[in-house]
Amino acid sequence: MIAGVEEGLLPVLTRLEPQDPASTNPANEVARVLTGRDYLSWSAISTFRTCPLKYWFRYVAGLPEESVSSALVFGTGIHAAIEDFYRAELAGEAKPDVEQLLFAYRSAWLPHDPDAIQFGSSETRASLDALAAKMLTAFLSSPAASVQGRVLGVEEEIRGTLVEGVPDLYGRIDLVTEDEDRLMLTDFKTSRAKWSPEQAEDASEQLLLYSKLAGELAPGKKLVTRFLVLTKTKEPVIEEHLGEVRPDRLARTVTSVERVWKAIASENFYPAPSVVGCASCGYRQACSEWRG
Repeated sequence: MIAGVEEGLLPVLTRLEPQDPASTNPANEVARVLTGRDYLSWSAISTFRTCPLKYWFRYVAGLPEESVSSALVFGTGIHAAIEDFYRAELAGEAKPDVEQLLFAYRSAWLPHDPDAIQFGSSETRASLDALAAKMLTAFLSSPAASVQGRVLGVEEEIRGTLVEGVPDLYGRIDLVTEDEDRLMLTDFKTSRAKWSPEQAEDASEQLLLYSKLAGELAPGKKLVTRFLVLTKTKEPVIEEHLGEVRPDRLARTVTSVERVWKAIASENFYPAPSVVGCASCGYRQACSEWRG
């Protein structure tokens, strides 16, 4: 539960507690039968959009990935470190120093077999650790380390129905803050370079959907989406991109999710070859052996 908010104000926000899918949303049962999970996640939606067969391998067949990219593990580690920073803020504790944040970053590498991690041509674990230290040091020195307003939640779970006939959307909002006028939903990102406004706009769909579910969280306050982007450049930059929740953009995104779900429910799974996507895919062998 988000700190400081009465449960009665959050009819659309729930923990993933046992429930009767048929009594809440009939489409949840369809999702459960297909994937074992009675909901959709943004990660699942994005995976299907990228490659329907990859979705099948991961969410239907439940195959473990043959490999994982270093960029994914690195991003997860930076994400975990930033979370720890804001959790301390939420708890009213002293701000962590860079060594404490690096401990959280390093912990993200532990579940992975080192031999299964794919590094870039000029990358090593040592070089990425050094980069992480620079990025987290830059973060601690940036305005983002001084919270404007109040932290309400970190990695806050959210779940609710977007549209009839589609399973509930379940997700986690990286950071929820509020000030006198606004409720802000923040997503943490790492990037090879600074983002353009167009990149932020293109990436906003996930936060737009979460804003629809969080609409009753703070009645009367303006909903704002925010990306906190940490660049993996020689001199890391911490930038933020704010966006408004536009009804037309939200409606378009909900329609897209509805179409994706219809394709999933009809079990329309097929490979979608891509020079960029296939190079880092953890199912290359399984894909090459797939015959339909």
